[in-house]
Amino acid sequence: MQPPSRRTFLALGLLLSTGGALAACTGSHHGEDGGGPGERRRPDPDEPVRQRAVSATDALLAGYDALLAGSGAGQAGLLEPLRAEVVQHRAALAAGLPGPSAAPSGAASGTASGSGSGTASGSAPQSPSGSPGSTAPASTVTTTAALASLERQTAQTRLADLGAASPQLARLLASVSAAGVLHTVALGDTAPAAAAPPGPTDPATAPVPPSSGAAPSGPASGSPSAAPSGSTAGTGPEALTALQGALGAEHAAIYGYGVVGARLPDDQQRADARTALAAHQTRRDAWQRLLGGAGASPSAAAAGYQLPFAVTDAAGATRLAAHLESRLTAVYADLVAAVTGPQRATAADALRECALRARRWGAAPTAFPGLPDPAGATPATTPATTGGATGTPAG
Repeated sequence: MQPPSRRTFLALGLLLSTGGALAACTGSHHGEDGGGPGERRRPDPDEPVRQRAVSATDALLAGYDALLAGSGAGQAGLLEPLRAEVVQHRAALAAGLPGPSAAPSGAASGTASGSGSGTASGSAPQSPSGSPGSTAPASTVTTTAALASLERQTAQTRLADLGAASPQLARLLASVSAAGVLHTVALGDTAPAAAAPPGPTDPATAPVPPSSGAAPSGPASGSPSAAPSGSTAGTGPEALTALQGALGAEHAAIYGYGVVGARLPDDQQRADARTALAAHQTRRDAWQRLLGGAGASPSAAAAGYQLPFAVTDAAGATRLAAHLESRLTAVYADLVAAVTGPQRATAADALRECALRARRWGAAPTAFPGLPDPAGATPATTPATTGGATGTPAG
């Protein structure tokens, strides 16, 4: 696959294609039979990861149901849309699982009517180490703060399994984790999210640098968790192509934020644009170092890019910022699937940060940041400014 041209990144085509990827990670190939009647089902290496993810999701749904059972209509208006997204997450995570795990539990299928029918198993999600988490049982979730804490812990649990998952399942886990962090913000918890754990170092998942040695993980901080200088990624062409795509998308975002900042009033919005610009510059620098360390020549920025729509005022500037961040979530979802080891966690962090900024700029809600919604799900409304633009390089 040839690297995408750096001169088309600001249009809809600026990102690596995501179409059909969620279907790929939830398709029928998981758990398919060996072929003949009576043959044993072929083992699915993703099955333990999916089982853990579904168990954590069931506990989270039970938390929603416990809170909804005692809430009024006003609180239900906040909680029910979030719970509906968690139900979508469960369906995607359970795809291909055999037996009872694939079917919705009481929490997943029941309505939060307070009748008690929506209660699921009260087991709390597992912490990243695999031991029981410290969050209280779902039946004791009686405040939105407690539910936000459960959402945050569950989101971190998804990331703990990135290294053990197949590329497409890792992509899904990173997206669902980002959605969980968005839920914590919607529930009123705005504390910085923890960085993804670097993942296991077993030879099957750790990156293989051009020379000897393993790549170090990025710092665990609330700031953009850029890969440190000198770290290396796997040497496969798919990984290098995806890394070049991420670099090119960051070049385009930096150009775009120059336009955004020039159209915003000199107030908090402009300060937010400067903060976002600095974050994208940090990511750009990190990908340049990473590619150079892997023996590749980092792509350079184009002299200019044609915008996907005209930006003449502050409203257009905020739409462009939301567009840039939303498209970057797709780039980083693809990068999660393309790289391994510590760089997979770094890509997941980037996906989460872009999803948060997209929401702050007013992007439409989505249950799967960076991914298309699964077949049959009700799609979120997409702003007209982000659809159908094609664009060419400026100059």
